[in-house]
Amino acid sequence: MMKSIILISLQILLFFSAFGQIQRNRIGLQSEKIPVRWDEGLPLGNGLIGELIWQKEDKLRFSLDHAELWDMRPMQELHTPGFNYKWVKEQVLADNYAAVQKIGDKPYDREPAPSKIPGAALEFEVKDWGVVKQTTLNIETAEATISWQNGVKMTSFVHAKQNIGYFRFENLNDLTLKLLAPKYEGSSDNTVGGPVAGDDLARLGYKQGEVTQSGQSYRYIQQGWGGFYYEVYVKWKEINPKTIEGQWAISAHYPNKPQQEAQKIVASAPSYSAAWQSHQSWWTNFWAKSSVSLPDPILEKQYYLELYKFGSAARSNTPPISLQAVWTADNGRIPPWKGDFHHDLNTQLSYWPAYSANHLEEAMGYLNHLDQNREQYKKYTQWYFGSNGLNVPGVTTLLGEEMGGWIQYSLSPTVSAWLAQHYYLHWRYSMDKDFLKTRAYPWFKEVAQHLEEITYIDKNGYRQLPLSSSPEINDNKKSAWFLENTNYDLALMRFLFAKANELALELNHPTEAEHYSKILKQFQAYHLSENQELNFSKDLPYNQSHRHFSHLMAIHPLGEIRWENGAKDQGIITNSLKLLDKVGPAWWCGYSYAWEGNLKARAKDGEGAAAALTDFATAFCSTNSFHLNGDQTKSGKSNMTYRPFTLEGNFAYAAGIQEMLLQSYAGQIEVFPAIPQKWQQASFKDLRAEGAFLVSAQKTNGLVSSIEIKAEKGGKAKVKLPFKTHSIEFNKGVKVISQNTEFMELAFEKNGSIKIKNEAKK
Repeated sequence: MMKSIILISLQILLFFSAFGQIQRNRIGLQSEKIPVRWDEGLPLGNGLIGELIWQKEDKLRFSLDHAELWDMRPMQELHTPGFNYKWVKEQVLADNYAAVQKIGDKPYDREPAPSKIPGAALEFEVKDWGVVKQTTLNIETAEATISWQNGVKMTSFVHAKQNIGYFRFENLNDLTLKLLAPKYEGSSDNTVGGPVAGDDLARLGYKQGEVTQSGQSYRYIQQGWGGFYYEVYVKWKEINPKTIEGQWAISAHYPNKPQQEAQKIVASAPSYSAAWQSHQSWWTNFWAKSSVSLPDPILEKQYYLELYKFGSAARSNTPPISLQAVWTADNGRIPPWKGDFHHDLNTQLSYWPAYSANHLEEAMGYLNHLDQNREQYKKYTQWYFGSNGLNVPGVTTLLGEEMGGWIQYSLSPTVSAWLAQHYYLHWRYSMDKDFLKTRAYPWFKEVAQHLEEITYIDKNGYRQLPLSSSPEINDNKKSAWFLENTNYDLALMRFLFAKANELALELNHPTEAEHYSKILKQFQAYHLSENQELNFSKDLPYNQSHRHFSHLMAIHPLGEIRWENGAKDQGIITNSLKLLDKVGPAWWCGYSYAWEGNLKARAKDGEGAAAALTDFATAFCSTNSFHLNGDQTKSGKSNMTYRPFTLEGNFAYAAGIQEMLLQSYAGQIEVFPAIPQKWQQASFKDLRAEGAFLVSAQKTNGLVSSIEIKAEKGGKAKVKLPFKTHSIEFNKGVKVISQNTEFMELAFEKNGSIKIKNEAKK
């Protein structure tokens, strides 16, 4: 009898597990055609290497990439003697801003490097195979499949844990392929493409690398700048008369940094089938971390595609997500904005969804990169600002070196304060005390030191920056500088010192906490219009459509102005977002809509959040879900209709969905805080809340039917109750401290859990 019960239970478990898998498979990518553009290709990756599968002319093409392929030459003229923050202010006051642009801005547009560079491509002869039957990207298993009507089938994956790519062709007698190198020589017309279009690769000045063939293998070695070179290697063989399998690898080699050669990586690689097991195991674990179920198929599909790309682009031991991550443009040009690390929005937005989605390990790649380059950042801080402590350039190379370009933002004094939020979020979502002590708090201390040293007290007793800005208002003109703190800089500095105070108290450093509290009180209040709307600055209202909502930082992501604080903050949020909509989206990018979705969710506006995220998914994404910045429908959602591919909008979108389902930033756990009224059914499982709590909730027939909370570390949680009457279905290691009709306060033991059910009848 007991065996029968166990068997039945197992069958039920397998059924629901399979159902979840079928659901996610259904919302991958599927077509009857092979994509015909690189930025529509099927994306595969593991944070270090990546592959895009598409069709170029009559050939099947794999665009191969590696995150560490970089031309690291210094930006010309940026380190001109005398060029620094103090000198820039002098030129601004002297109305000599052209001198600043000549050194700080123009070289970024003019020079081809430093820059991310592409890897290589594989091309397969497929023109005689006839009509394509189906093209699929299975995001559950991270495997791409193409089937032809003649019976040929191609499958490919980039191994989730090993830096090697695989491909297999079935029902095929022979395979013709070539390894193609980017045209680093011989194709340039010597024109400057600019930051969006990108320069011709030949402007880098490389001598073209050589591709050599040996039997069923190719090897390509490309020399770059300053002793850097990279190697690409591919080999293939017949497994049986109808099956051919192959592997490829890329290795990046810098002086004094030995790495295994690509050829050796391939030589030691297991077979396709053997590698597949560990690859799928990683992805099974990835998808098990959390899940959502939405009644809107457009929003749900886009959400899972975003998480898939995050899983393909982020690892703890790889470089952080750059503008294009492991999918650098395969168009013969340097990638848009040099494919670099933009810290005035792009990298930050890329990691927004990691915390609530319960992917803290993958997000560590960002913080590891920042910590690894601390000495470089300190060197830059001393050179440009003349201060101790730590600040990060707003635009950097792979090694954290400054690149210039629109220096209000690329050399902004408050970049590290925004980056500090990610240290804070990792602490709050993990409650890892060792991380707080050894990494988060030291970062806050050094950033606070830098900001305290460069600011001054004005005649009104307020602490001010010598020069302030608001990305990217007034672009790189003189008018982009402000002599009084903008709301952007103000929000970041207020956040930095408020959280430094909080962390110091957590670590029992009362003297340091008191000091940070004193500094915090020296900052003025936010600049508001007569209608209680957030301005750009004291004298510049929000009066122009702009892609970067820098004036709204205090609402989101920083949460300094909160709906939960009551009527005053609610008025500021409501009025500011109404003005945002009134001024309109003429000059928004796709990421603006994704950010708006997060802002609307913080305002508890489910309809508004869903509308903004729907606009993003339907108007600003390629067929493969890549964020293309401009309005691809040309339906008036933006005046910008171009298509440079960058990733931050994709990941900000995923964070917006999470904000609709769960919020915990205000010291309370609130489920379904901002979903449309028409969403009668919705659920999520194991979304992570601040305090290291895993939360699951379900809405059925228009009512929240249950909330389940698990404590990873233990501690107190305040839960906003979405129902009037309830019962506790199970309670393990949880004490109810207090409760009323609105809130329940709970004390959890480590690994404690509780499930609260709605007892109300609709």
